[in-house]
Amino acid sequence: MTRPQADEANVYYSRYIDLVNDDNIVSTLKSQLEETLLFLEGISDDKSLESYAPDKWTIRQVLNHVNDGERIFAGRALWFARGFAEALPSFDQDICVDGAEANDVPWPKLKDEFRSIRLSTISLFENLPAAAWARTGVASGYPFTVNALAYIIAGHVTHHTNVLAERYL
Repeated sequence: MTRPQADEANVYYSRYIDLVNDDNIVSTLKSQLEETLLFLEGISDDKSLESYAPDKWTIRQVLNHVNDGERIFAGRALWFARGFAEALPSFDQDICVDGAEANDVPWPKLKDEFRSIRLSTISLFENLPAAAWARTGVASGYPFTVNALAYIIAGHVTHHTNVLAERYL
């Protein structure tokens, strides 16, 4: 596994890939787990229900979005890694947020959910055969490699923790 090349994902996703500084993505996913949980522990239950502006997601909704995104990107990686040729649909993040009703989910449960999902993601990528990292597939109408999806997962978390730190906290 190496840093993704520009043609491994739609240019939109470079905003996430570029946030990953380490060339060992599995190591990054592992260290990011502990860093993110430590960051989230600094957010109180009351604070987790706040947004930084009207019509913006609450912190709980942001974390739920991160959790949903990781599930979806890891699912795509699994699909492509195993060699399925069928394209996967896009997903609408606002539909996910509305359907999750994250503000009704206790803050500790959302943090535990992040931990569980990330452990599953780490296990997926740790156990991929070497050839699987270069496999490609189409999702949302764009080609992706499994490798790029791993970097997108890590960068997506970094992006949203940065947003939380800069706009919410």
